[in-house]
Amino acid sequence: MSETPANPDQSRYWNEQAGPKWAALQRPLDAQLEPLGSAAIAALDLRPGERVLDVGCGAGATTLALAARVAPGEVVGLDISQPLIDAARARVADRSHLRFELGDAQTTRFAAPFDVVYSRFGVMFFADPVAAFTNLRAALRPGGRLGFVCWRAMADNPWSTAPLTAALPLLPSPPPPPVPGAPGPFAFADGDRVRQILADAGFADITVTPHDEPMVLAGDGFEATVDTTLQIGPLGHALAGAPPELRAAVRAAVRDVLARHLGPRGVTLMSGTWQVHARRDGSTARPSGPGSIP
Repeated sequence: MSETPANPDQSRYWNEQAGPKWAALQRPLDAQLEPLGSAAIAALDLRPGERVLDVGCGAGATTLALAARVAPGEVVGLDISQPLIDAARARVADRSHLRFELGDAQTTRFAAPFDVVYSRFGVMFFADPVAAFTNLRAALRPGGRLGFVCWRAMADNPWSTAPLTAALPLLPSPPPPPVPGAPGPFAFADGDRVRQILADAGFADITVTPHDEPMVLAGDGFEATVDTTLQIGPLGHALAGAPPELRAAVRAAVRDVLARHLGPRGVTLMSGTWQVHARRDGSTARPSGPGSIP
């Protein structure tokens, strides 16, 4: 399938920068995020035989988890990043009931309806979120369910703010704060905005529930956790292209902060998310267009 992405900046970012990085770190990052995604999955009450779309599937961990719950039903993992789709396909030998497709969920058309649309931190990057969720609603059968988890505000997520705060005195200039609503990890910080986006897209029975949970940061051992922390999130973005001496100084400062949160399970800091669920009403779906995914 070939299409022009609705958000070329995010397409470049996830294909040229973030995608290769996340593919290389797939195992520790999946372990870090899995508990947060599982809560949203559990609330969907998945049943064997259902057909599920996994939006922003990344390297495929969530797609595999969904497939285990709905077998023999089919799960389609969709992502805008070719490196992540390649990583997902490489980890699955039997794809009879599981497929990974490259595409932008804002514009991709789906020829066959799904019972469920799910995402773990994959829906905050749309250029036009109302258009994207309108498209995803059209991918659902009447009465189908939507469930996803997304980050709340940065201030609610010490896993992100603690290392960044440690690094700030060492950076030549502080990174700009996230633009409210702009595509990025914290685009859905405002729960009322999330609710309004889904309502404008035609969803019903919308719930946006805050969820706070300690999160064990990614990494096999403490030093690996420090190294991973320097590569992802706002801090990773701030350090892109930094000279070795600056990275070394920032690493020392971040290491000191993370050491204060080191326990038996590893480095643990709080996370703040929205657990979001909604339902499609019974009106007729928009027909699929050219280049649709079956």
